[in-house]
Amino acid sequence: MLLGSPLMREIDKGLAQSRVGIVLVTPAFLTRIKNSGIAEKELSVLLSRDQLIPIMHGTTFEQLFDVSPMLASRSGLSTKEVDMANVALKLKELLPLFPDTPVN
Repeated sequence: MLLGSPLMREIDKGLAQSRVGIVLVTPAFLTRIKNSGIAEKELSVLLSRDQLIPIMHGTTFEQLFDVSPMLASRSGLSTKEVDMANVALKLKELLPLFPDTPVN
């Protein structure tokens, strides 16, 4: 992102070009999406698509359900059950489903 670029427009462009959304759900994220900020708006856009993967970190699907039943209903991973290195490997396994997605 270039200095001086409008943040919301850059986020909007990124969301329009994305093929998959990975949401790291933390206690802080749960607090942010309760309010009407950027995180809540991004989540709304991602929920309108089929490719959304929640990664639970320091919270549970039950806690997420209290804030966003739609996101909690998506199949995802929890770092309580799978360490972050294996979460990354599992996400990498999905890359063939999104052949135009650059890997950085």
